[in-house]
Amino acid sequence: MKLLLLFTLMATILSLAAPAVYGDEGMWLFNNPPRDYLKKQYDFDATPEWLEHVQKASVRFNSGGSGSFVSPDGLVMTNHHVGADCLQKLSDEKHNYLRDGFHARTRAEERKCTDLELNVLMSIEDVTERVQAAVKPGMTPEQAFAARRAVMAEIEKESLDRTGLRSDVITLYQGGLYHLYRFKKYTDVRLVFAPEQQIAFFGGDPDNFEYPRYDLDVCFFRVYENNKPAQIEHYLKWSQAGAKDGELVFVSGHPGRTDRLATLAELDYLRDVGFPFLLQRLNRLEVMLMAFSTRNEENARQAREELFHVQNSRKARVGGLAALLDPKLMSRKKEQEKKLRAKAKEDDSLRDARDAWDRIAAAQKIRASNIRKYTLLEGGRDGAAGFNCELFHIARTLLRAAEEKPKPNSKRLREFRDSNLESLEFQLFSEAPIYDNFEKVKLADSLTFLANEMGADSPLVKKVLASKSPSERAYELIRGTKLKDVKLRKKLYKGGKEAVDAAHDPMIELARLVDPEARKVRKIMESEVEEVQRQAYAEIAKVKFALEGTSTYPDATFTLRLSFGQVKGYEEEGKHVPFETTFAGLYQRSAEHHNHEPFNLPPRWVEKKDRLNLKTPLNFVCTADIIGGNSGSPVINRRAEVVGLIFDGNIQSLALDFAYSDEQARALAVHSAGIVEALRKVYDASALADELTGPK
Repeated sequence: MKLLLLFTLMATILSLAAPAVYGDEGMWLFNNPPRDYLKKQYDFDATPEWLEHVQKASVRFNSGGSGSFVSPDGLVMTNHHVGADCLQKLSDEKHNYLRDGFHARTRAEERKCTDLELNVLMSIEDVTERVQAAVKPGMTPEQAFAARRAVMAEIEKESLDRTGLRSDVITLYQGGLYHLYRFKKYTDVRLVFAPEQQIAFFGGDPDNFEYPRYDLDVCFFRVYENNKPAQIEHYLKWSQAGAKDGELVFVSGHPGRTDRLATLAELDYLRDVGFPFLLQRLNRLEVMLMAFSTRNEENARQAREELFHVQNSRKARVGGLAALLDPKLMSRKKEQEKKLRAKAKEDDSLRDARDAWDRIAAAQKIRASNIRKYTLLEGGRDGAAGFNCELFHIARTLLRAAEEKPKPNSKRLREFRDSNLESLEFQLFSEAPIYDNFEKVKLADSLTFLANEMGADSPLVKKVLASKSPSERAYELIRGTKLKDVKLRKKLYKGGKEAVDAAHDPMIELARLVDPEARKVRKIMESEVEEVQRQAYAEIAKVKFALEGTSTYPDATFTLRLSFGQVKGYEEEGKHVPFETTFAGLYQRSAEHHNHEPFNLPPRWVEKKDRLNLKTPLNFVCTADIIGGNSGSPVINRRAEVVGLIFDGNIQSLALDFAYSDEQARALAVHSAGIVEALRKVYDASALADELTGPK
């Protein structure tokens, strides 16, 4: 299938604009790659056929992360920390797959994940004109938001009905463009192999976002269709040689979010309000999870994946805040904004953009005054921070489904649109274990956080606590709810409002109590912040297009992007940091710390050291432009062969949220040769290695 061409809407403007490319920067759309730059700089032609092959070999994990097909029999490669959610849910008191690893020696031993959905991008369609036409002149922000939501839901529903593919309208350039992405879904996903977490995350939190590193952060799954391994046309072949110094490499993955197009006013908000508040919450969560984990080994197993997520997020946000406090970075952003404003001022065709920056600044004030309440009551991907437990999330989903599903598709909350219902139901009816003690501890802590932030005398807080302490209230709610029963969830969901109302489940009643205030603050954030920003950024995007032409890329949106760069070391504090590490370095690093945690080696790595070629590369770095969400992305060469697997960035890369630099910032990857060496000689997984490389 030929990939779509981009920016037809802007053709007349762009024909007058000189292209602007900034080195190897860019998280590029697959339908708008920098082909001219790659040809000129690297003598490489990213043909439509090459792009389509890489696109359809790339996989998105709904748990947050990237992956790729690496065999014709549906084998998928990603990171251990991306697969950890499945590992955690498959584990129990007798089987700790997160700690001990997992190896299915036959297809029959491959274990089905409880609620893992993988998405493969099949096609892209530009729907900008239709989406923008729905917003009429003179509409209030609230009316504009409703009109835009309605038309996006219509487009998605039409596409779903016509193709049967998951269909999502993606906002690009913060509202400058809208593209319809169609995904093939896989929900029968089975675990094939994972090493011990200790070798996947060797060095633990002290080494996180650092380099040199020595991590085997890899995990393999297999997708099935009709109870048989899916037959995959587009998969990435394996390079046994792996990455070489100075080589051009590509990363195909799903970066989560960047703020490179953000105005100074929005960056000021993030620096002064957003990041400090988020760090306050993350620090609190980390203390709570650490305390719970240290009580016993089973607690530690239950909390391990969430603790890793919190610690990783905390360290990433500390690095992001440091970038926002860097005068050089902010000066660079100030200069960029100055150029955009000057262009809008001098060009009458861009007059609508002249007050865009002021509109965004005004929206940040509303955002700042509502962010705490919004985070506590509504939240985002991780749910309401004031009610941090899985059972509350289930209760709210059931309550809102009963209210939203009877509405016309165009008027529902976005997560309940027809095109998303199948995925929502897949998650809602998950058989994943829910642990009462862990739920109680999390809910008690979050109710305390709610009371601290909103005040103990807040009428809503008083209603929520019901004259009890946070701990007592959490115990009462977890003990009383019946929502751990998946059959009951299905019954309530199918029965709609009548069934949900008649259930009198205490967790649903808590969700009902909070819902009016949660919806109210959500509406403020959607119509007075997000919609205002979307319209203003759409105007700024036109200015950016006029200045830079098509040789620009949008901020990350957890959708498929192509990055590229060179395998390359760097200079730090007057010393050269080599591009790769080896197995010898792993053992040396462990010995330096007397094999003490978190630098201890799993027993089999000690026992089988003599079998390994210690000169084999284990990790390497490259200049490819990545961010959170790229974890699990394949690193490929010109022939689209796997040479590595992205698993992290160094500490300098944390500034890439806001601006790209290849001076020291590096993407970290597991070396393809290191993966095969470990599979064959440490894990006796020759059949899996053969599937990747062919028999040895």
